[in-house]
Amino acid sequence: MSYVRVNAANGKEVRRWCDRCGTLLLGGACSACGSPGREFEINSPGDIRPCMGDSVGILEGLLEEAFGTASPVKGKSVFFNKVPGEDRTDEVVAHGQVIAVLRFDIVADRLRIELRQPGAEMFAPVASKNVVTIAGVSGHLKGKSVPGENVTEVVGSFRADDPIIVRKALKVGPGVAMADSGSMASAEKALRVRDLNAPSEMPLSPDADRETFVRANLGHLRALEEKAVREIRGFLKNNRLPVTVSFSGGKDSLAAYGLTEEAVGDPDLLFTDTGLEFPETLEYVRRFAEKRGLRLHVAEAKDGFRRNVDTFGPPAKDFRWCCKVCKLGPVTDLIARDFPKGTVTCEGNRSLESFSRAGTELVSRNPFVPNQTNLNPVRDWCAAEVWGYIWMKGLEYNPLYERDFERIGCYLCASCLASEWRNTSRIHPEMYSDWEGYLHRYAESRGLPPEYIDMGFWRWKVLPPKMRQLAEGLELRTEPVGGDGLSMKMLKGASVCVAGGYSMEAVATVPRNRDFSYVEDALRTVGEVKYSPEFEIALVRTKYGRARLFGGGQISVTAENAPDAERMFEKSVKALIRAELCTSCGICARACPRKAIRIKGGMRVDPAACVSCGKCEKVCMVVHYYDKIMGGRKAPSPEKCQTPPVRPDARRDGNAPRARRDGKGPQGGRPGPRNGAPGRARRRD
Repeated sequence: MSYVRVNAANGKEVRRWCDRCGTLLLGGACSACGSPGREFEINSPGDIRPCMGDSVGILEGLLEEAFGTASPVKGKSVFFNKVPGEDRTDEVVAHGQVIAVLRFDIVADRLRIELRQPGAEMFAPVASKNVVTIAGVSGHLKGKSVPGENVTEVVGSFRADDPIIVRKALKVGPGVAMADSGSMASAEKALRVRDLNAPSEMPLSPDADRETFVRANLGHLRALEEKAVREIRGFLKNNRLPVTVSFSGGKDSLAAYGLTEEAVGDPDLLFTDTGLEFPETLEYVRRFAEKRGLRLHVAEAKDGFRRNVDTFGPPAKDFRWCCKVCKLGPVTDLIARDFPKGTVTCEGNRSLESFSRAGTELVSRNPFVPNQTNLNPVRDWCAAEVWGYIWMKGLEYNPLYERDFERIGCYLCASCLASEWRNTSRIHPEMYSDWEGYLHRYAESRGLPPEYIDMGFWRWKVLPPKMRQLAEGLELRTEPVGGDGLSMKMLKGASVCVAGGYSMEAVATVPRNRDFSYVEDALRTVGEVKYSPEFEIALVRTKYGRARLFGGGQISVTAENAPDAERMFEKSVKALIRAELCTSCGICARACPRKAIRIKGGMRVDPAACVSCGKCEKVCMVVHYYDKIMGGRKAPSPEKCQTPPVRPDARRDGNAPRARRDGKGPQGGRPGPRNGAPGRARRRD
């Protein structure tokens, strides 16, 4: 990305601003006036985007509420730059400076504005409230608190924690009130200074709009298009598969469509109706295809989410089971049906969108969706470039972007921000109430407080540090009372045994959603299986070990060495989990190269076709629960059996006692059952 210069020393990104035209420059010079622009810094990762639609009114409203005016930004070109925070945290860029930070306060359930030094300098001459003058203090005041005895003037009425502008002689800077305006003069700590400097000669920009932005960046935007079109055509030169566009209704997929249309003509559109789409998105996608005469292929998840949410609970940022059920499963069916020989799909994946997409290449393949090759022509674009391209091409975009949404997906997505969720309550109160009601019933059934939902902690299975600190500060419990029906009790780690080799034993508690014969089928993907329906015992054998699984959850594993015992244990438990918690999404069946899997009330496996390659396990989402029931821990450290292990030399001489194939001990006695395991059952090889 030629427009980005990273300052590795302080984690900043360098951008350029045209003071003549009053807007952001994406390239090396302004296409309208030829100015090289002025450099300024924003925080990484630098996915800067325009402030547009309702966002303009929200920003101006917050500034007017705080300082009595928004005149310094009215009619100006303003941009947001997303930075890390508990929830929505945007740097506000105007006049080629970061003038403020817009932050969603989860506890207060509202947006707040915090000025930065350039913003304080800009608003100080025109602010009619929230201005405090201090005197009688010297030295470096940045980050320090000031007592009320040093407050000489208070302009306006405000409360503690509100943003203020601090004046001291000729200096000015941003601050935060530590006391209400009425009691500030007598407070021990009246305010905290964020910064304080003599006003700089900061240039002020003329009025500018999106047309100004496009004109200033026209050369850069055309160069971006030319490069992306060249890449698409280059890949398709020796490829005869039909070309499609993954059209989600979002801005990035719209840009991908514009590039594909320029490269190859009118492509078919692929849209996945997850059953959780905003009505605006459904109408927009339909209208866009009709207006342009494009063929629209729709994959429908129908009630897939509702059928599985009680089993898996609310989706989370770190456990998005819904994506496979509601997106990958249906779109895989669609491609198999409409493009049996495969398709090349242009998508709107961008490296700056998320950590998981960093390093996205031009060509990629999703292991969950066979017969699809993905092209990512906007992978290196920032959001401002996407919007500039959309406006340059005159492409109609989803109207939700005018309603203060940064991203648009499923309306209840765990990855959306709490601020956007509050936005949904404003636009679609009935959809908001429906999901909120479910979440609160979910929390109540698990003994969790209402704040667990209200403050958005449900969005993670494992809280990240920033949210964990917030929960601890509020003394808020985030773990369900009594757990969620999944647990693992290790009876013995990988331990040396008298029979030779190593063994492991445990009891897994997993909801019984299906007949135990489904466990037998799942184990076929691990190895050779013997099954006793009378006693609910399944025995699986591989080249690296053996395992017995009982209907009561007992698991016993043997192998030649400790790593193989642990591997056998993990494979067996994952098979148990896959069998009982299968969502019937069918992705495993489509991933199987030998067509050995069918979905019939769960996963069924043809033993004559299955070769235990493990590809179906790699694409299964429910194996996530293996890590959950293990709680991030490994099996206990190996412990010696009471009987000393056989000497290596005895094993070489062939005199070592060995376990018999009928499951009996080395002296012919049956191993005793554990925790209720049926004692009469034995292996019948």
